[in-house]
Amino acid sequence: MDNVIIIGAVSIITAGITMAIGSIGPALGEAKAVVSALSSIAQQPDAASTLTRTLFVGLAMIESMAIYCFVVSMILLFANPFWNFVITKVTGG
Repeated sequence: MDNVIIIGAVSIITAGITMAIGSIGPALGEAKAVVSALSSIAQQPDAASTLTRTLFVGLAMIESMAIYCFVVSMILLFANPFWNFVITKVTGG
């Protein structure tokens, strides 16, 4: 098999695994945060505005991990640093 094909296949598989694993954690974390916030608001309705504001900041922090995984997968697919190395080796340049 050609080296370019191997690097392409490994990049696509790695990007898929990165997105699969990298989105499970934030999804579970966000679900747990929302459940805790709703439980707290049910117990203390007067603190709903403070809890909601804190919840949104926490959700943004949790979601950033999924965004980082998305960025890594896009780099693997479209800006892979190994492509230039292999192509220069293959073409002899």
